Amino acid sequence: MNPIYLRAAGVSLLIDLSSGEPSVLHWGADLGGILPDLSLAGVMSGPVPHSALDIPVVLGLLPQASSGWRGRPGLRGHRLAAGNGGRDGVDGDALGIGVDRDGTRRGFSARLRLTGCRATERSAVITTADAQLGLTVVTEVTLHDGGLLELRHHLTNDGGTDYALEELAAVLPVGPEATEILDLTGRWCRERHPQRHSVQQGTWLRSARHGRTGHDSSLLLAAGSLGFGNRQGKVWATHFAWSGDHEAYLESLADGRSVLGASELVGSGEIVLAPGESYLTPALFAAYSSHGLDGISDAFYAWFRGRSKHPSTPRPVVLNTWEAVYFNHDLTVLTSLADAAADLGVERFVLDDGWFRHRRDDHAGLGDWYVDPNVWPEGLHPLIAAVTDRGMEFGLWVEPEMINSDSDAARAHPDWIAGPGSGLPLQWRHQQVLDLVNPQAWQYIYDRLDALLSEYRIFYLKWDQNRDLSEMGHAGGPSVHEQTLAAYRLLDALRAAHPGVEIESCSSGGARADLGILQRTDRIWASDCNDALERQTIQRWTSMIVPPELVGAHVGPPTSHTTGRTHTLSFRAITALFGHFGLEWDIRSLTGPEHDELRGVIELYKEHRTLLHTGRMVRADLPDPALLLHGVVAGDGSEALFALVATSTSFSEQPGRVAIPGLAPELSYRVEVIYPRPLDPDREDPGVTGRDAASTYLQTSAPAWLATGVVASGQFLSESGLPMPILNPEHAILLHISAA
Repeated sequence: MNPIYLRAAGVSLLIDLSSGEPSVLHWGADLGGILPDLSLAGVMSGPVPHSALDIPVVLGLLPQASSGWRGRPGLRGHRLAAGNGGRDGVDGDALGIGVDRDGTRRGFSARLRLTGCRATERSAVITTADAQLGLTVVTEVTLHDGGLLELRHHLTNDGGTDYALEELAAVLPVGPEATEILDLTGRWCRERHPQRHSVQQGTWLRSARHGRTGHDSSLLLAAGSLGFGNRQGKVWATHFAWSGDHEAYLESLADGRSVLGASELVGSGEIVLAPGESYLTPALFAAYSSHGLDGISDAFYAWFRGRSKHPSTPRPVVLNTWEAVYFNHDLTVLTSLADAAADLGVERFVLDDGWFRHRRDDHAGLGDWYVDPNVWPEGLHPLIAAVTDRGMEFGLWVEPEMINSDSDAARAHPDWIAGPGSGLPLQWRHQQVLDLVNPQAWQYIYDRLDALLSEYRIFYLKWDQNRDLSEMGHAGGPSVHEQTLAAYRLLDALRAAHPGVEIESCSSGGARADLGILQRTDRIWASDCNDALERQTIQRWTSMIVPPELVGAHVGPPTSHTTGRTHTLSFRAITALFGHFGLEWDIRSLTGPEHDELRGVIELYKEHRTLLHTGRMVRADLPDPALLLHGVVAGDGSEALFALVATSTSFSEQPGRVAIPGLAPELSYRVEVIYPRPLDPDREDPGVTGRDAASTYLQTSAPAWLATGVVASGQFLSESGLPMPILNPEHAILLHISAA
């Protein structure tokens, strides 16, 4: 049988079918149009070493012990005996042969072999089965236009008794050059920070047991050649598109092969398939790049932006009220905030927590999704009118998956609180989890949100989820799997009923950032931390997978609510520009130069947001760890916007020449600093000079080109670069680069 060979955007996947077990021979760089004749017996088989199986061991698309694979199996589970969860048959132990009455083998080790295959140039559907064990697996593989690979398995129980599933993993091999692992970790207000180390024999396993993705979730697991960086080296990377418990791993075996894998982390007895029932894995998304991590971003961005319902630019400027008023909901206060927002050029005004019954702080009210008549005697209509009359859209905060014990909903329906079946889980932010697996609870939440969206002109929901799902249970059994699916159904149903409403996924900030939730929402809130220094890292690594138009990035107040650090407006604003830009700040008191500067920044965002939200993300590999250079380059290379950021003091007296990568080498470009511009009283167009221009730079004199700009070729800029100014730590400048 002919192999499956998928090719796109410099990437290829080769699956051999000749052995009867689909095996991945290659995932990585394009192998070209001419392949060896794989029908020749053993042409791609390796040698047989001493003290090993007598035949070469293949790496199956679903690795199996029955084929000699000594690593983690792709499928783990067992068939339950009749009378012990089974629905028919007899006790195999009594027969002494491990076979049920219908002939199904009572085994645990599957022998899945090929029974069918359909393939096109970009996709394949491969069916394998073990007739004796009574299992069928249908594997769907798609290589998208931009080179992103999507893989999932569909397991069906064909036997006559129940099958208890423990794990069904998606696994792909990586090349022998992959000698380093990079993944991400974090905590609340410090999400998605990188960690890397060398590949050793054994398994590097990341388990997420939060019931949601988790603040420490990796977002990607990457393996690459020694010293791989943003713009150089071979990289293989995976992302598991699931918002519940999961595991991701890199396993390196003694035979020299390494694989990347991921699976849903299933609770004890959580998934038991009755005869005829099926389980579909979440998708594993995988990207290969021969030119560093930026190539991984290219593949993911192409997939995101190729979706029919991908949020399109221009992405509106957002003001969220949380750090401006917190729970102090008052029509006069909020109307004055709307006045200030409209004056600055804000386009979307979002009312955060505190608008519903009993919600004067975070101890009560979750679950009571009715507008509080004591605070809003006329409902939200007066505020929404004030917002929309000023030319802005209105958005609203909700947290529908949670419930306070101190709420009318909990008092009326204590059985709607999820838990282990005896007592309640420990509280987290004074709240519990609403059991959406319960059909009545799910319908109640849907009806309340549907009623709000039907009554009010709401264009946007900030959908929060502020706790881990510890001891998540329904009817005495673990239920993270079903709870996650129920949350997905809730989002899907509301989007179908109200297609014009955008939804943001927020989860104590960035604790639910994954492609499972992003296929149902329009952006994520990357972190509850608006500290620009922290955000430089958080946004940098979030955008490794998620394009900036889907990552909420707001200018906070001068002193950060979560860290106590104080930063200039220019540093906060430049950081926020490289995302879906907004404000989270009480802007009512802004006057004079600060007000004008912020208005100028908003105009700057509006001028460049099409570029920011459609271009290629470029991150330079700089030798100085105190400096970052990142930017967005238009698809045709005609324009770019880069930020040079000093995160700390440098060992060097000056940065020297800094190369600017990612530009078209043959084009001529004009490079200029547009914010904050060096103070120059003779300049006819000062642009957004800002109050912070003097404090940004630490130098007796600036590089000569800084005052007037410079023209150079893309090749010159990427190879030689330009001498950069000396920046104070925790400051940044914005470079605009346009084809001359």
